[in-house]
Amino acid sequence: MNRPAGELRKGVGLAGVVMFGAGTAIGVSIFSVLQPAAEVGGSGLLAAMAIAALPMLLFAVTYAWLGSALPVSGASYEWPRRFLGPLPGFLIAWLRIISNVGALTVLAQVLVNYLGMVVPIPPKPVMAAALTAVFALNYVGIGIAARAQIALMVLLLVVLGIFVLAGAPLVSSARIGSPTGPGLLAVAAAVPLMISLFLGIESAVEIGEEIRNARRTIPLGIGLAIALTVVVYGAVAVTALGLVGPDRLAHSAAPLLDAARVPLGDLAVPLIVGAAAVSILKTMNATALVFSRSLFAMGRTAILPERVASVHPRFGTPHVAIALGYGCAMLGLLLPSSLVFLLLAVNIPTMLKYFACSLCAVRVARDHPEISASAQLALPLTTVRRVGWAAAVAALLIVVAGLGADWRPYVLVGGWLVLGLIYWRWRGGIMRRRAAIAGQTPDRDPISQRLCGRGRSSADDKITNSAPSK
Repeated sequence: MNRPAGELRKGVGLAGVVMFGAGTAIGVSIFSVLQPAAEVGGSGLLAAMAIAALPMLLFAVTYAWLGSALPVSGASYEWPRRFLGPLPGFLIAWLRIISNVGALTVLAQVLVNYLGMVVPIPPKPVMAAALTAVFALNYVGIGIAARAQIALMVLLLVVLGIFVLAGAPLVSSARIGSPTGPGLLAVAAAVPLMISLFLGIESAVEIGEEIRNARRTIPLGIGLAIALTVVVYGAVAVTALGLVGPDRLAHSAAPLLDAARVPLGDLAVPLIVGAAAVSILKTMNATALVFSRSLFAMGRTAILPERVASVHPRFGTPHVAIALGYGCAMLGLLLPSSLVFLLLAVNIPTMLKYFACSLCAVRVARDHPEISASAQLALPLTTVRRVGWAAAVAALLIVVAGLGADWRPYVLVGGWLVLGLIYWRWRGGIMRRRAAIAGQTPDRDPISQRLCGRGRSSADDKITNSAPSK
Protein backbone atom coordinates (compact mmCIF):
# COMPACT_ATOMS: atom_id res chain seq x y z
CA MET A 1 0.00 0.00 0.00
CA ASN A 2 1.35 3.42 -0.99
CA ARG A 3 1.90 5.84 1.86
CA PRO A 4 1.44 9.58 1.22
CA ALA A 5 4.64 11.59 1.58
CA GLY A 6 5.12 12.91 5.11
CA GLU A 7 2.70 10.42 6.66
CA LEU A 8 3.82 8.03 9.37
CA ARG A 9 3.72 4.35 8.54
CA LYS A 10 0.96 2.33 10.21
CA GLY A 11 3.03 -0.61 11.37
CA VAL A 12 1.58 -1.51 14.78
CA GLY A 13 -1.29 -3.89 15.42
CA LEU A 14 -3.05 -5.10 18.56
CA ALA A 15 -0.14 -7.27 19.73
CA GLY A 16 2.20 -4.30 19.41
CA VAL A 17 -0.09 -2.05 21.45
CA VAL A 18 -0.36 -4.66 24.21
CA MET A 19 3.39 -5.22 24.27
CA PHE A 20 4.25 -1.53 24.24
CA GLY A 21 1.88 -0.95 27.18
CA ALA A 22 2.61 -4.04 29.25
CA GLY A 23 6.23 -4.01 28.10
CA THR A 24 6.75 -0.50 29.43
CA ALA A 25 5.10 -1.34 32.76
CA ILE A 26 6.60 -4.80 33.26
CA GLY A 27 10.13 -3.48 33.36
CA VAL A 28 13.00 -3.03 35.72
CA SER A 29 10.76 -2.18 38.71
CA ILE A 30 9.76 -5.79 39.33
CA PHE A 31 13.44 -6.65 39.84
CA SER A 32 14.05 -3.91 42.39
CA VAL A 33 10.86 -2.68 44.06
CA LEU A 34 10.10 -5.83 46.06
CA GLN A 35 12.92 -5.13 48.50
CA PRO A 36 11.93 -1.60 49.64
CA ALA A 37 8.24 -2.51 49.52
CA ALA A 38 8.84 -5.54 51.77
CA GLU A 39 10.96 -3.41 54.08
CA VAL A 40 8.19 -0.85 54.49
CA GLY A 41 5.06 -2.97 54.20
CA GLY A 42 6.12 -6.56 54.88
CA SER A 43 3.56 -9.01 53.51
CA GLY A 44 1.31 -5.98 53.07
CA LEU A 45 3.11 -5.33 49.79
CA LEU A 46 0.46 -7.46 48.08
CA ALA A 47 -2.29 -5.15 49.33
CA ALA A 48 -0.12 -2.13 48.46
CA MET A 49 0.28 -3.46 44.93
CA ALA A 50 -3.47 -3.76 44.51
CA ILE A 51 -4.04 -0.23 45.82
CA ALA A 52 -1.25 1.19 43.64
CA ALA A 53 -2.96 -0.22 40.56
CA LEU A 54 -6.07 1.91 41.16
CA PRO A 55 -4.64 5.32 40.11
CA MET A 56 -3.11 3.70 37.03
CA LEU A 57 -6.48 2.19 36.20
CA LEU A 58 -8.02 5.68 36.29
CA PHE A 59 -5.30 7.02 34.02
CA ALA A 60 -5.69 4.07 31.66
CA VAL A 61 -9.45 4.58 31.31
CA THR A 62 -9.05 8.26 30.41
CA TYR A 63 -6.27 7.51 27.93
CA ALA A 64 -8.15 4.59 26.37
CA TRP A 65 -11.30 6.66 25.90
CA LEU A 66 -9.52 9.68 24.48
CA GLY A 67 -7.31 7.48 22.32
CA SER A 68 -10.39 5.77 20.88
CA ALA A 69 -11.81 9.17 19.97
CA LEU A 70 -8.69 11.04 18.91
CA PRO A 71 -5.71 8.84 17.97
CA VAL A 72 -2.70 11.02 17.20
CA SER A 73 1.05 10.58 17.55
CA GLY A 74 2.56 12.54 20.43
CA ALA A 75 -0.82 12.41 22.16
CA SER A 76 0.33 13.66 25.55
CA TYR A 77 1.45 16.85 23.81
CA GLU A 78 -1.26 17.12 21.16
CA TRP A 79 -4.18 16.68 23.56
CA PRO A 80 -3.13 19.31 26.16
CA ARG A 81 -2.09 21.89 23.56
CA ARG A 82 -5.44 21.48 21.76
CA PHE A 83 -7.80 21.31 24.76
CA LEU A 84 -5.93 23.14 27.56
CA GLY A 85 -4.01 25.68 25.50
CA PRO A 86 -0.69 26.06 23.67
CA LEU A 87 1.37 26.99 26.74
CA PRO A 88 0.16 24.11 28.98
CA GLY A 89 0.66 21.70 26.09
CA PHE A 90 4.17 22.95 25.51
CA LEU A 91 5.10 22.81 29.20
CA ILE A 92 3.91 19.21 29.53
CA ALA A 93 5.97 18.21 26.49
CA TRP A 94 8.95 20.27 27.67
CA LEU A 95 8.97 18.60 31.10
CA ARG A 96 8.74 15.22 29.44
CA ILE A 97 12.11 15.84 27.79
CA ILE A 98 13.84 15.69 31.15
CA SER A 99 11.55 12.85 32.21
CA ASN A 100 12.41 10.71 29.18
CA VAL A 101 16.11 11.47 29.37
CA GLY A 102 16.09 10.56 33.06
CA ALA A 103 14.19 7.34 32.39
CA LEU A 104 16.60 6.23 29.67
CA THR A 105 19.56 7.06 31.92
CA VAL A 106 18.10 5.04 34.80
CA LEU A 107 17.40 2.07 32.55
CA ALA A 108 20.87 2.10 31.01
CA GLN A 109 22.46 2.37 34.44
CA VAL A 110 20.46 -0.50 35.92
CA LEU A 111 21.23 -2.61 32.84
CA VAL A 112 24.94 -2.11 33.47
CA ASN A 113 24.49 -2.96 37.15
CA TYR A 114 22.81 -6.29 36.34
CA LEU A 115 25.25 -7.26 33.60
CA GLY A 116 28.09 -6.39 35.95
CA MET A 117 26.89 -9.19 38.25
CA VAL A 118 27.97 -11.69 35.58
CA VAL A 119 30.93 -10.11 33.79
CA PRO A 120 33.01 -6.97 34.43
CA ILE A 121 32.05 -4.28 31.93
CA PRO A 122 32.87 -0.57 31.41
CA PRO A 123 29.67 1.23 32.53
CA LYS A 124 29.50 4.33 30.32
CA PRO A 125 30.45 2.66 27.01
CA VAL A 126 27.90 -0.12 27.57
CA MET A 127 25.22 2.42 28.49
CA ALA A 128 26.01 4.38 25.32
CA ALA A 129 25.90 1.19 23.23
CA ALA A 130 22.49 0.20 24.61
CA LEU A 131 21.06 3.65 23.89
CA THR A 132 22.49 3.60 20.38
CA ALA A 133 20.95 0.19 19.69
CA VAL A 134 17.40 1.08 20.73
CA PHE A 135 17.36 4.41 18.86
CA ALA A 136 18.80 2.76 15.74
CA LEU A 137 16.02 0.16 15.95
CA ASN A 138 13.41 2.92 16.12
CA TYR A 139 15.06 4.80 13.24
CA VAL A 140 14.64 2.01 10.70
CA GLY A 141 10.95 1.40 11.28
CA ILE A 142 8.06 1.31 13.74
CA GLY A 143 7.19 -2.21 12.59
CA ILE A 144 10.69 -3.47 13.39
CA ALA A 145 10.62 -1.75 16.78
CA ALA A 146 7.20 -3.27 17.50
CA ARG A 147 8.36 -6.77 16.53
CA ALA A 148 11.44 -6.38 18.71
CA GLN A 149 9.21 -5.28 21.58
CA ILE A 150 7.00 -8.33 21.14
CA ALA A 151 10.00 -10.69 21.00
CA LEU A 152 11.62 -9.19 24.10
CA MET A 153 8.33 -9.24 25.99
CA VAL A 154 7.65 -12.88 25.11
CA LEU A 155 11.15 -13.82 26.25
CA LEU A 156 10.66 -12.01 29.55
CA LEU A 157 7.29 -13.69 30.13
CA VAL A 158 8.86 -17.08 29.48
CA VAL A 159 11.56 -16.44 32.10
CA LEU A 160 9.08 -15.12 34.68
CA GLY A 161 6.83 -18.09 33.86
CA ILE A 162 9.70 -20.50 34.59
CA PHE A 163 10.27 -18.76 37.93
CA VAL A 164 6.59 -18.96 38.89
CA LEU A 165 6.08 -22.56 37.74
CA ALA A 166 9.28 -23.79 39.38
CA GLY A 167 8.56 -21.93 42.60
CA ALA A 168 4.83 -22.67 42.92
CA PRO A 169 5.22 -26.12 44.52
CA LEU A 170 7.48 -24.61 47.20
CA VAL A 171 5.30 -21.59 48.01
CA SER A 172 4.16 -21.45 51.63
CA SER A 173 1.12 -19.42 52.67
CA ALA A 174 2.62 -19.19 56.15
CA ARG A 175 5.66 -17.39 54.73
CA ILE A 176 3.42 -15.02 52.76
CA GLY A 177 1.45 -13.99 55.83
CA SER A 178 -1.65 -11.81 55.88
CA PRO A 179 -1.77 -8.99 53.27
CA THR A 180 -3.18 -6.68 55.96
CA GLY A 181 -1.19 -8.14 58.85
CA PRO A 182 1.42 -5.33 59.07
CA GLY A 183 -1.36 -2.78 59.49
CA LEU A 184 -2.99 -0.17 57.27
CA LEU A 185 -0.27 2.43 57.87
CA ALA A 186 2.46 0.05 56.68
CA VAL A 187 0.40 -0.87 53.61
CA ALA A 188 -0.22 2.81 52.83
CA ALA A 189 3.49 3.62 53.18
CA ALA A 190 4.36 0.97 50.59
CA VAL A 191 1.85 2.24 48.01
CA PRO A 192 4.04 5.06 46.57
CA LEU A 193 6.81 2.53 46.00
CA MET A 194 4.50 0.15 44.15
CA ILE A 195 3.05 2.80 41.83
CA SER A 196 6.17 2.65 39.67
CA LEU A 197 5.21 -0.90 38.70
CA PHE A 198 2.30 0.31 36.60
CA LEU A 199 3.60 3.45 34.90
CA GLY A 200 3.54 3.28 31.11
CA ILE A 201 0.42 1.17 30.54
CA GLU A 202 -0.92 3.92 28.27
CA SER A 203 2.27 4.46 26.24
CA ALA A 204 0.83 3.17 22.95
CA VAL A 205 -1.35 6.28 22.60
CA GLU A 206 1.84 8.19 21.77
CA ILE A 207 2.01 6.39 18.42
CA GLY A 208 -1.69 6.76 17.58
CA GLU A 209 -1.17 7.56 13.89
CA GLU A 210 1.06 4.50 13.47
CA ILE A 211 -1.49 2.01 14.82
CA ARG A 212 -3.76 0.10 12.48
CA ASN A 213 -7.48 0.68 13.22
CA ALA A 214 -6.36 2.88 16.12
CA ARG A 215 -9.80 3.77 17.50
CA ARG A 216 -10.55 0.15 18.26
CA THR A 217 -7.02 -1.12 18.84
CA ILE A 218 -5.92 1.46 21.43
CA PRO A 219 -8.61 0.86 24.10
CA LEU A 220 -8.58 -2.90 23.56
CA GLY A 221 -4.79 -2.99 23.72
CA ILE A 222 -4.66 -0.89 26.89
CA GLY A 223 -7.24 -3.15 28.56
CA LEU A 224 -5.31 -6.29 27.65
CA ALA A 225 -2.05 -4.68 28.78
CA ILE A 226 -3.55 -3.93 32.20
CA ALA A 227 -4.84 -7.49 32.57
CA LEU A 228 -1.49 -8.98 31.56
CA THR A 229 0.44 -6.68 33.89
CA VAL A 230 -1.75 -7.45 36.91
CA VAL A 231 -1.53 -11.20 36.34
CA VAL A 232 2.26 -11.17 35.90
CA TYR A 233 2.94 -8.92 38.88
CA GLY A 234 0.54 -10.81 41.13
CA ALA A 235 2.03 -14.18 40.26
CA VAL A 236 5.64 -13.01 40.68
CA ALA A 237 5.00 -11.20 43.98
CA VAL A 238 3.07 -14.08 45.53
CA THR A 239 5.73 -16.59 44.43
CA ALA A 240 8.61 -14.48 45.76
CA LEU A 241 6.88 -13.92 49.10
CA GLY A 242 5.92 -17.57 49.38
CA LEU A 243 9.48 -18.74 48.71
CA VAL A 244 11.50 -16.53 51.06
CA GLY A 245 9.03 -14.43 53.09
CA PRO A 246 8.88 -10.65 53.55
CA ASP A 247 11.78 -10.43 56.03
CA ARG A 248 14.28 -11.98 53.64
CA LEU A 249 12.99 -9.91 50.73
CA ALA A 250 13.39 -6.77 52.84
CA HIS A 251 17.09 -7.46 53.40
CA SER A 252 17.97 -8.61 49.89
CA ALA A 253 20.00 -6.59 47.38
CA ALA A 254 18.50 -8.69 44.55
CA PRO A 255 15.11 -9.91 45.85
CA LEU A 256 13.90 -11.73 42.78
CA LEU A 257 17.26 -13.41 42.32
CA ASP A 258 17.31 -14.64 45.94
CA ALA A 259 13.77 -15.96 45.59
CA ALA A 260 14.62 -17.72 42.32
CA ARG A 261 17.60 -19.46 43.93
CA VAL A 262 15.22 -21.49 46.10
CA PRO A 263 13.70 -23.57 43.26
CA LEU A 264 16.35 -23.02 40.57
CA GLY A 265 19.68 -23.06 42.42
CA ASP A 266 22.68 -21.88 40.37
CA LEU A 267 20.51 -21.60 37.26
CA ALA A 268 18.83 -18.58 38.87
CA VAL A 269 21.76 -16.22 38.24
CA PRO A 270 21.90 -16.37 34.42
CA LEU A 271 18.12 -16.70 34.19
CA ILE A 272 17.20 -13.71 36.35
CA VAL A 273 20.09 -11.51 35.21
CA GLY A 274 19.19 -12.35 31.61
CA ALA A 275 15.55 -11.55 32.28
CA ALA A 276 16.49 -8.24 33.86
CA ALA A 277 18.61 -7.32 30.83
CA VAL A 278 15.78 -8.23 28.44
CA SER A 279 13.27 -6.33 30.53
CA ILE A 280 15.41 -3.19 30.61
CA LEU A 281 16.14 -3.25 26.87
CA LYS A 282 12.43 -3.70 26.20
CA THR A 283 11.51 -0.70 28.33
CA MET A 284 14.29 1.37 26.76
CA ASN A 285 12.89 0.54 23.34
CA ALA A 286 9.40 1.71 24.29
CA THR A 287 10.71 4.83 26.03
CA ALA A 288 12.82 5.83 23.02
CA LEU A 289 9.80 5.41 20.76
CA VAL A 290 7.51 7.52 22.94
CA PHE A 291 10.20 10.19 23.44
CA SER A 292 10.77 10.66 19.72
CA ARG A 293 7.03 10.93 18.96
CA SER A 294 6.67 13.70 21.55
CA LEU A 295 9.50 15.64 19.88
CA PHE A 296 7.94 14.93 16.46
CA ALA A 297 4.61 16.38 17.59
CA MET A 298 6.35 19.51 18.89
CA GLY A 299 8.10 19.98 15.55
CA ARG A 300 4.86 19.49 13.66
CA THR A 301 3.32 22.46 15.45
CA ALA A 302 6.48 24.65 15.16
CA ILE A 303 7.26 24.66 18.88
CA LEU A 304 10.50 22.99 17.85
CA PRO A 305 12.01 23.71 14.42
CA GLU A 306 9.76 22.30 11.71
CA ARG A 307 12.52 19.98 10.49
CA VAL A 308 11.99 17.89 13.64
CA ALA A 309 8.67 16.81 12.08
CA SER A 310 10.37 15.31 9.00
CA VAL A 311 9.36 11.76 8.06
CA HIS A 312 11.90 9.43 6.49
CA PRO A 313 10.85 8.75 2.87
CA ARG A 314 11.78 5.07 3.07
CA PHE A 315 11.22 3.98 6.68
CA GLY A 316 8.21 6.19 7.41
CA THR A 317 9.67 7.17 10.81
CA PRO A 318 10.23 10.63 12.35
CA HIS A 319 13.98 10.26 11.80
CA VAL A 320 15.02 13.78 12.81
CA ALA A 321 13.02 13.56 16.05
CA ILE A 322 14.60 10.16 16.74
CA ALA A 323 18.08 11.61 16.15
CA LEU A 324 17.29 14.56 18.45
CA GLY A 325 16.02 12.20 21.15
CA TYR A 326 19.17 10.13 20.81
CA GLY A 327 21.34 13.21 21.28
CA CYS A 328 19.42 14.18 24.42
CA ALA A 329 19.68 10.63 25.77
CA MET A 330 23.44 10.61 25.28
CA LEU A 331 23.69 13.87 27.24
CA GLY A 332 21.80 12.07 30.02
CA LEU A 333 24.93 9.99 30.62
CA LEU A 334 26.31 13.10 32.34
CA LEU A 335 23.50 13.14 34.95
CA PRO A 336 24.08 12.08 38.60
CA SER A 337 23.94 8.34 39.24
CA SER A 338 21.54 8.42 42.22
CA LEU A 339 18.58 6.23 41.25
CA VAL A 340 16.25 7.78 43.84
CA PHE A 341 16.98 11.26 42.50
CA LEU A 342 16.55 10.20 38.88
CA LEU A 343 13.35 8.23 39.50
CA LEU A 344 11.68 11.19 41.16
CA ALA A 345 12.82 13.45 38.32
CA VAL A 346 11.09 11.00 35.99
CA ASN A 347 7.90 10.54 38.00
CA ILE A 348 7.08 14.22 38.65
CA PRO A 349 6.68 15.16 34.95
CA THR A 350 4.95 11.84 34.32
CA MET A 351 2.28 12.58 36.93
CA LEU A 352 1.84 16.11 35.55
CA LYS A 353 1.34 14.54 32.12
CA TYR A 354 -1.34 12.25 33.54
CA PHE A 355 -2.94 15.24 35.26
CA ALA A 356 -3.11 17.25 32.03
CA CYS A 357 -4.38 14.41 29.84
CA SER A 358 -7.04 13.50 32.42
CA LEU A 359 -8.29 17.09 32.29
CA CYS A 360 -8.30 16.82 28.48
CA ALA A 361 -10.68 13.86 28.71
CA VAL A 362 -12.95 15.92 30.97
CA ARG A 363 -12.85 18.85 28.53
CA VAL A 364 -13.59 16.71 25.47
CA ALA A 365 -16.47 14.89 27.19
CA ARG A 366 -17.95 18.22 28.28
CA ASP A 367 -17.31 20.56 25.36
CA HIS A 368 -16.64 18.53 22.21
CA PRO A 369 -19.61 16.31 21.33
CA GLU A 370 -18.34 15.80 17.78
CA ILE A 371 -15.15 14.17 19.11
CA SER A 372 -16.90 12.31 21.93
CA ALA A 373 -19.28 10.77 19.40
CA SER A 374 -16.37 9.21 17.54
CA ALA A 375 -15.02 7.32 20.57
CA GLN A 376 -15.22 3.57 20.03
CA LEU A 377 -14.86 2.96 23.76
CA ALA A 378 -18.51 3.49 24.61
CA LEU A 379 -18.55 5.09 28.05
CA PRO A 380 -21.20 7.50 29.37
CA LEU A 381 -19.83 11.03 29.23
CA THR A 382 -20.64 11.57 32.89
CA THR A 383 -18.46 8.55 33.70
CA VAL A 384 -15.63 9.93 31.59
CA ARG A 385 -15.80 13.27 33.40
CA ARG A 386 -15.84 11.67 36.85
CA VAL A 387 -12.98 9.30 36.07
CA GLY A 388 -11.02 12.16 34.52
CA TRP A 389 -11.38 14.36 37.62
CA ALA A 390 -10.50 11.44 39.91
CA ALA A 391 -7.40 10.66 37.83
CA ALA A 392 -6.30 14.31 37.88
CA VAL A 393 -6.61 14.49 41.67
CA ALA A 394 -4.74 11.19 42.07
CA ALA A 395 -1.87 12.48 39.93
CA LEU A 396 -1.49 15.63 42.04
CA LEU A 397 -1.61 13.65 45.28
CA ILE A 398 1.19 11.39 44.02
CA VAL A 399 3.30 14.44 43.10
CA VAL A 400 2.84 15.90 46.58
CA ALA A 401 3.60 12.57 48.25
CA GLY A 402 7.04 12.47 46.65
CA LEU A 403 8.20 15.57 48.52
CA GLY A 404 8.84 13.47 51.60
CA ALA A 405 11.41 11.34 49.77
CA ASP A 406 13.71 13.98 48.25
CA TRP A 407 13.10 17.67 47.52
CA ARG A 408 16.04 18.10 45.11
CA PRO A 409 14.33 16.62 42.02
CA TYR A 410 11.56 19.19 42.47
CA VAL A 411 14.19 21.92 42.21
CA LEU A 412 15.58 20.30 39.07
CA VAL A 413 12.14 20.04 37.46
CA GLY A 414 11.31 23.61 38.52
CA GLY A 415 14.52 24.91 36.96
CA TRP A 416 13.80 23.04 33.72
CA LEU A 417 10.31 24.55 33.75
CA VAL A 418 11.78 28.07 33.98
CA LEU A 419 14.08 27.31 31.04
CA GLY A 420 11.02 26.15 29.13
CA LEU A 421 9.25 29.45 29.71
CA ILE A 422 12.34 31.31 28.50
CA TYR A 423 12.45 29.12 25.38
CA TRP A 424 8.74 29.76 24.77
CA ARG A 425 9.31 33.51 24.69
CA TRP A 426 12.47 33.16 22.57
CA ARG A 427 10.70 30.93 20.04
CA GLY A 428 7.84 33.40 19.96
CA GLY A 429 10.28 36.21 19.13
CA ILE A 430 11.65 34.24 16.18
CA MET A 431 8.16 33.65 14.82
CA ARG A 432 7.27 37.33 15.25
CA ARG A 433 10.29 38.30 13.18
CA ARG A 434 9.32 35.79 10.50
CA ALA A 435 5.82 37.23 10.41
CA ALA A 436 7.21 40.76 10.08
CA ILE A 437 9.48 39.74 7.20
CA ALA A 438 6.50 38.12 5.49
CA GLY A 439 4.52 41.33 5.91
CA GLN A 440 2.10 39.85 8.45
CA THR A 441 0.98 41.60 11.63
CA PRO A 442 0.08 38.92 14.18
CA ASP A 443 -2.19 40.28 16.84
CA ARG A 444 -1.22 37.81 19.53
CA ASP A 445 1.56 35.50 20.55
CA PRO A 446 2.76 33.87 17.29
CA ILE A 447 3.12 30.41 18.80
CA SER A 448 -0.45 30.53 20.06
CA GLN A 449 -1.52 31.80 16.64
CA ARG A 450 0.19 28.89 14.94
CA LEU A 451 -1.21 26.33 17.32
CA CYS A 452 -4.73 27.64 17.76
CA GLY A 453 -5.84 29.28 14.58
CA ARG A 454 -4.20 30.61 11.48
CA GLY A 455 -1.29 28.64 10.11
CA ARG A 456 -2.85 25.30 10.93
CA SER A 457 -0.40 22.48 11.33
CA SER A 458 -0.74 19.01 9.87
CA ALA A 459 -1.51 17.84 13.39
CA ASP A 460 -4.57 20.08 13.46
CA ASP A 461 -5.72 18.56 10.18
CA LYS A 462 -5.23 15.07 11.62
CA ILE A 463 -7.33 15.96 14.65
CA THR A 464 -10.03 17.74 12.67
CA ASN A 465 -10.31 14.90 10.18
CA SER A 466 -10.41 12.27 12.91
CA ALA A 467 -14.09 12.87 13.68
CA PRO A 468 -16.45 10.98 11.42
CA SER A 469 -18.42 13.05 8.97
CA LYS A 470 -22.07 13.43 9.68
